[in-house]
Amino acid sequence: MTRAAVPGLPSRYPIGGLLPALYADDDLAQRFTAGLDTILAPVLSTLDNLPAYFDPALTPDDFLPWLSSWVGADIDPAWPVELRRAAVARAVELHRWRGTRRGLTEHLRLCFGVEAVVHDGGGAAWSSEPGGQLPPAPTGELLVRVRASAGRPVDAARVLAVVQASCPAHLTCRVEILPGAPDETGD
Repeated sequence: MTRAAVPGLPSRYPIGGLLPALYADDDLAQRFTAGLDTILAPVLSTLDNLPAYFDPALTPDDFLPWLSSWVGADIDPAWPVELRRAAVARAVELHRWRGTRRGLTEHLRLCFGVEAVVHDGGGAAWSSEPGGQLPPAPTGELLVRVRASAGRPVDAARVLAVVQASCPAHLTCRVEILPGAPDETGD
């Protein structure tokens, strides 16, 4: 889709009608301004509808990648347009939670419609009891277990790509795709 001349689009503000009475009956002036109306009508129409261009739910499909660049949303052109719109709409919220378990699970839920459990072996360890045993050393691995919805395949490579993009540099990433609905424990 392009935002160029739209055949037959009428101008909401025809220039010929705004001319002084002297030119109202002048054929050359009316034809000249009609030509300008043809050129200006798409511009004026775009400006009249400008707020819709900044709303992910309303923006034209071809404008969506540019809008996503404004909010730093990495959208995949292969995704359905509704998913791309949702990713742009939730980008700011997801950036707020980036680098956390919640942020990663929400990102995976949005992108793939799956439930994920994140096991972070990143290196923060403490004991809740003074003088108590310290927890074991961190594993250095980010493990993400993803449960596929019944009858809905999950592309492990695409999930891994999303996880790697969110994974801290000092950790390795691993993804496990588990079939079926999650059990009560979340594991």
